Amino acid sequence: EMLRSLVGSEMCIRDRFMGGKAELQLMGGEILDTGLQVSAQPPGKKNTTINLLSGGEKALTAISLIFALFKLNPSPFCVMDEVDAPLDDTNTGNFCSLVKEMAEKTQFLIVTHNRITMEIAEQLVGVTQQELGVSRIVEVDMRDIDDMELAY
Repeated sequence: EMLRSLVGSEMCIRDRFMGGKAELQLMGGEILDTGLQVSAQPPGKKNTTINLLSGGEKALTAISLIFALFKLNPSPFCVMDEVDAPLDDTNTGNFCSLVKEMAEKTQFLIVTHNRITMEIAEQLVGVTQQELGVSRIVEVDMRDIDDMELAY
């Protein structure tokens, strides 16, 4: 039923990622053994095969599908690993605004090296290696950052 609700509807791509079109289509009659076709057309591009999309455009399509599913049926927890890596700064900002919006119902754990994505975090956990072979976990609660004295 959830999948049928998404089929034929626009995903999050148009309002979040500067236009374009995206839709889902079931490729058979029986829901349990049907395929799912994802069509995505970024703004200014012809609708062709996924191989002609850039890495960022492919990532936006996948992120849009995930968030469309989450909007329809929110989960309390979501883990994302480097999903923002192929995005440019503008689309990373769009991704971050969508994460912030959806964080009202879902707790996100995002693995990233992207500075823009890290800026929206409430808590950062990192691994540092000051000595060869000795790793240390560093945690920072960003809500308490005003109370900290920053050392340079």
